Amino acid sequence: MIQRLRQRLNDMGNRAIRDAEHEQDRLRRTLLIFASALMGFGAVLWLGIYWAMGIKFSATVPLVYIAATAISLAVFLRTRNFDVFRLVQLGLFLFVPFVMQWSIGSYVSSSGVMLWALLAPIGAVLVYDARQSLPWFFAYVVLAAVSGVFDYYLASELPKNISMQTIAVFFTLNFVAMSSIIYVLVTYFMRQREKLQAALDREHVLLLKEQAQSERLLLNILPAPIAERLKASGETIADGYANVTVMFADIKDFTSLSGDQPPIVIVESLNRVFSHFDGLAEKYSLEKIKTIGDAYMVAGGLMERADAAGDGTAHTHAMLCMALDMLAYMETVPPIGETRLQLHIGLCTGPVVAGVIGIKKFIYDLWGDTVNLASRVTDKASAGNVLVDTHTYQCMMALYEFEGPIVLDVRGKGEVNAYKLLRRRSGVAVPGPARELN
Repeated sequence: MIQRLRQRLNDMGNRAIRDAEHEQDRLRRTLLIFASALMGFGAVLWLGIYWAMGIKFSATVPLVYIAATAISLAVFLRTRNFDVFRLVQLGLFLFVPFVMQWSIGSYVSSSGVMLWALLAPIGAVLVYDARQSLPWFFAYVVLAAVSGVFDYYLASELPKNISMQTIAVFFTLNFVAMSSIIYVLVTYFMRQREKLQAALDREHVLLLKEQAQSERLLLNILPAPIAERLKASGETIADGYANVTVMFADIKDFTSLSGDQPPIVIVESLNRVFSHFDGLAEKYSLEKIKTIGDAYMVAGGLMERADAAGDGTAHTHAMLCMALDMLAYMETVPPIGETRLQLHIGLCTGPVVAGVIGIKKFIYDLWGDTVNLASRVTDKASAGNVLVDTHTYQCMMALYEFEGPIVLDVRGKGEVNAYKLLRRRSGVAVPGPARELN
């Protein structure tokens, strides 16, 4: 039965502590219960000593304290009302030592037992905070001053059954016991605070890792300046650009090829090719917009602050270099089965509208005639070739060799002139970064 009762009390205590919402509150509850237990042990010790010495009236004071503490603790374990428990316990810490001193006599005859009341303001610092502990400290000072006045005007002779040697022993016990309790409480508090801080530091490190991972994922979806704007404002992002080069690269007959191969082969092949294209886009400071099945879309001229060429054509130059590098890379890609993968590429330069759409799985996308024409021109390009529109040709004819014009019948546009990209002219340097990011 004793074992079951002990287990029940442990369960109630654990529930009362776990009921706190924050670790700081749990620590405060644990500290106050711990302090109450230490004070209770001291009260039992003093009760035995006073009773043995025949000071029976003063012995009733620690007896009342023990009973009041037991009742308040039982009520707290049942109701889990920490505010009431905290108020009652600090009140007992504060008043009981002074009542004991007044029942015995003066500071000297009581051996400074009021020193135990110091646990009230110190406990208030631990279970409240520094500001809320001020009233408790003020009350302690007032009661100490009142006791001093009593001693000055109403001091009487020492009780006949208490010698100065006994009083000296009690002074030692009071100082040692109170100092030990305060030291144990403060040490326990600091150790627990250090554990909480270590836990918070670990959580902070994990949070920073999660944040860094989220940043990487966001930058894999959106251009860096757009991601910063989206995080800063959360408003709809829609921009117009007058001079953007858009490129689509499509793998020829990939749809029919994918039906003849295992899914893992198709996915690994696309991932290998498009990952290389991602590297080229980063190399030339261009923006990958998205992949659409076996098509790869990239743009240049977005989020630019500076143009190395000074005439707004640096991104177009970079785009044509990337297109030629893509064709060269495809020559090195192993065939799937007996079929070698080949690209057909289309580029157009002109105005576009750009923005972020959606709230889930959102995407940064481009719209406008320039985008539509680039897609149509890509469809008309034969395998292993790059076709560009007239605007791109006029901008780049001094840097690249072209063949054409080639008249295309484009759906929704009618007849459109296009030019086949052949090679970069001799002596033309590969462009460096075409922009400075925000």
